[in-house]
Amino acid sequence: MVLFGPTAVGKTALTEELFSKGFEIINADSVQVYRFLDIASAKPEKELVEKIPHHLVDIRFPWEQYNSGDFCKDAERLIKEINERGNIPLITGGTAYYFKQLLYGPSSTPESNPKTREEIQRTIDDIGLDKAYEMLMSLDMEAAKKIDKNDRYRISRALEVIKDTGRPLSSFPVSDTLREDIDFVIIGLKREKKELEDRIRKRVDRMFDSGAVREMKALLSMGADLSWPGMQGIGYREWFNALESGEVNISIIKDMIIRSSIKYAKRQMTFFSSFSDTLWFSPNDIEKIKEYLKERNIIV
Repeated sequence: MVLFGPTAVGKTALTEELFSKGFEIINADSVQVYRFLDIASAKPEKELVEKIPHHLVDIRFPWEQYNSGDFCKDAERLIKEINERGNIPLITGGTAYYFKQLLYGPSSTPESNPKTREEIQRTIDDIGLDKAYEMLMSLDMEAAKKIDKNDRYRISRALEVIKDTGRPLSSFPVSDTLREDIDFVIIGLKREKKELEDRIRKRVDRMFDSGAVREMKALLSMGADLSWPGMQGIGYREWFNALESGEVNISIIKDMIIRSSIKYAKRQMTFFSSFSDTLWFSPNDIEKIKEYLKERNIIV
């Protein structure tokens, strides 16, 4: 069972409503995999974790890499283990790259080369992320348009592929045929643009009310900086952008996070809309979703 949608669409509430019994969750959010990143990543509350077993949450330190290949390897193992326990695996989150590779298989891009990766990282450190993104735009505009200009990991990976192969990342084919070895039931959630944007603003307000400033101060005291993969997530990287610009003002940072989240939600929907075999619902259509899941023998 797969459930995805843009940030703040209402995945967690629907999960608690429909999947509290007989399910185990496989997290597909690239920030929630990191320890200490709790508030800005909107990790599930303790009560929900106690009600529904969660996997792939808090499995890495924020300075460690965790990519879509790691996710797929872990998710495939967990799907088998959960099925063997007689439960249904629910893969849910918002990281489109994770879902793309799990559902349709990996692209044909070469494996990461540690030496090249280090060279690219040094280049980004020297010229800055903005210039690195401009470089990628000039070399592979198609790939760059799908990557956020603040996403250091994916900018670095795209430049790495170009350096190692002499080919743009966008030239490597990605399957659009659903894999056949796992029987996926795929549900996508969506809302009207204004409604989603309002929910994003309220989520960010709650984030700050819940201690986002305290969480960020704790991370900085640990030595966090933008070289940490975990700090690339929305809600974290904006603090470093503010520090770099000298505009360390809570209201400004909050507004930056809201704007980043709205842009991210738009990119998520563009990406998710390309997935075949997805049945789309509004999170408010609980009865329609229930009917569909009963037809597929997911719930009784």
